[in-house]
Amino acid sequence: MLGADSYTWRKADFLLRDVRVVIRVLIVFLFAASFSVADCLAQAAPSGPSETSSGGASTASNGDQSPNQRVVLKVGNLQITQEQFETYIGDLEAQQGPADLSRKKLGDNYASLLMLSQQAVANHLESSPEVIRQLAIDRTQILSNAEFAKLKTAAKPTPAQISEYYNAHLDDYDVVQLRRVFIFKKGPGHEKGVNPEDAKPLADAIRQAYASGSDPTKLVKDPETVVFDGAPLTFQHDEMPAAMEKVAFAMHKAGEWTELGEDPSALVLMQLVSRGRRSLSEMTPQIEKKLQAQNLKKELDSLKKNTGIWMDEEYFASHAPIPIPNAEPEGSGQNKSNK
Repeated sequence: MLGADSYTWRKADFLLRDVRVVIRVLIVFLFAASFSVADCLAQAAPSGPSETSSGGASTASNGDQSPNQRVVLKVGNLQITQEQFETYIGDLEAQQGPADLSRKKLGDNYASLLMLSQQAVANHLESSPEVIRQLAIDRTQILSNAEFAKLKTAAKPTPAQISEYYNAHLDDYDVVQLRRVFIFKKGPGHEKGVNPEDAKPLADAIRQAYASGSDPTKLVKDPETVVFDGAPLTFQHDEMPAAMEKVAFAMHKAGEWTELGEDPSALVLMQLVSRGRRSLSEMTPQIEKKLQAQNLKKELDSLKKNTGIWMDEEYFASHAPIPIPNAEPEGSGQNKSNK
């Protein structure tokens, strides 16, 4: 059953959402790569615009240069090409979605970021213990993301595996098209509804109205007491409450009506309009996602076992808060202000 492993996929899906490249480190890495390229460019070309031997205008406009040669931004001695800048924007949008900013604003932001990075290096902040620690954490996260992405790609099932799984679980893809009627009853805690003794006669009248082709809604005086599906609805396994699913999938004859078990608050009627089965092409995305999650979990479990992970159960079972270094005791700020 697909629903039986929904928790597994939700867990893997959470990991996929959580596993994302830390943007500020991406920028630092991009800055480092850009700096190397800029050094090469600075050595290979004069600092000003290129000129002809006769001192005239450049032989080609900046716009005619290829993206990996056209310099679009300078911060001090650092030169950023069109290709580098667009790669940076692409990395940002891949993580955060399309940037709702003009190209000029993005360029301003990037220039400011590079400027501050250069200033941080000039002030030797990259050598401070705090920055070294943060960069180490970010490097570990980026490497973890890269490996997870590699494992995720490798865990993707083949079309043959998807087809094999589909054929082995055909019943899971059965669907029923239902027409439902909810007749609410009066009782403790719910004043809206019909009198309990009138629910069954009303249900019989509604069934007869459908059978004769007349409008069953005309039998209802208060629309808040009876709710009809606007049109027949299609359900697959695990797409409705268990009690309703059991009754619905037990019906086989089109046009058949059935009534759910006694409920003090409502009488529920269901009519089977049709039965069917979702095709392999319809189910391929769902099966692919499920099998990929299973394969990914299996590979992660194997890696954990082979790596030899050990945890101090006593420490990790503790509910005591983790002490934060350099944190002031609660209320210390207030005490200082009162002195």
